[in-house]
Amino acid sequence: MGNDKPAQHTALKYVSLVTLTVQNSAVALSMRYARTRPGSMFIASTAVVMAEVVKLFVSLFIVYKQESSIQHWFMKLHTQIWQQKVDTLKVSVPSFIYLVQNNLLYISASNLDAATYQVTYQMKILTTAMFAVLILKRQLRGTQWLALVLLTLGVALVQLSSGGSEGASSEHQNRLLGCSAAIAACCCSGFAGIYFEKILKGSEVSVWVRNVQLSLLSLPLGLGTSLASDASVIFEKGFFFGYDAFVWYLVVLNAVGGLLVAMVVKYADNILKGFATSLAIVISTVASTFIFGFVITLQFLMGTALVMISIFLYSHQPSQPTTNPMVGKV
Repeated sequence: MGNDKPAQHTALKYVSLVTLTVQNSAVALSMRYARTRPGSMFIASTAVVMAEVVKLFVSLFIVYKQESSIQHWFMKLHTQIWQQKVDTLKVSVPSFIYLVQNNLLYISASNLDAATYQVTYQMKILTTAMFAVLILKRQLRGTQWLALVLLTLGVALVQLSSGGSEGASSEHQNRLLGCSAAIAACCCSGFAGIYFEKILKGSEVSVWVRNVQLSLLSLPLGLGTSLASDASVIFEKGFFFGYDAFVWYLVVLNAVGGLLVAMVVKYADNILKGFATSLAIVISTVASTFIFGFVITLQFLMGTALVMISIFLYSHQPSQPTTNPMVGKV
């Protein structure tokens, strides 16, 4: 019975990682379809705001389910969010940085082809590792550093192998701006992820209350950013211009991804989250062979092999030498 909790923790870790991988694969494929299908294009900044709204309501509902009554639910939120203002304000740091990151990613995606964008954004794994060492004082083994390098090389090979099939026009694109935005987003992702992990694991506040805090603080910032960047379009065409059932599905999918990331940070660690995301890119590329007619090349296979090897290297725990209790006994 004493081993039930560690076993449950391990199960939650891998379930959340697998679910995050599947969700990221679905997001990649869905975003590709949303950007290439005919019809009006929705305003990206409003979709970011609506994803936060969905995350807020889902988190509030889960906190409610964990309490025995509405009164206890309200008291818990009041105590842990309003009365502990200093603790809540700590979450404003990652909420703001995540908002900056999301906007940088849209700038990057607008100025880079899909392959270059995805390859460049894999630098977030290295920035996450760097901040994990600097902020959490985490010690990485030599094999883990090697795994990080192999993962980056593998994903780069996989994504560059599909570069010829993108067919996107480079007209009106600023490659330098796109690369700079992607690198800045990687730094934001690494710092915000590790900072959020630190405050999650350093307090008794549940992961779902943390998500309520994160969304509550992100919403006004997101609305302000949306109006600052797209006010003319929003006032002319409406906040929900271009929305249909598929866009709402995409909003919910992105919101679920944000909640899954929080679970992974809680039960695993932030670098492992990066591996799940990178593996999702490989899966989405494979799925593209059936959906978009992508042709798998030798370069793609080499990249996939490097990714799989890197995951094995990072996850492998070297056996600890044990002392035989019978040694020295007659």
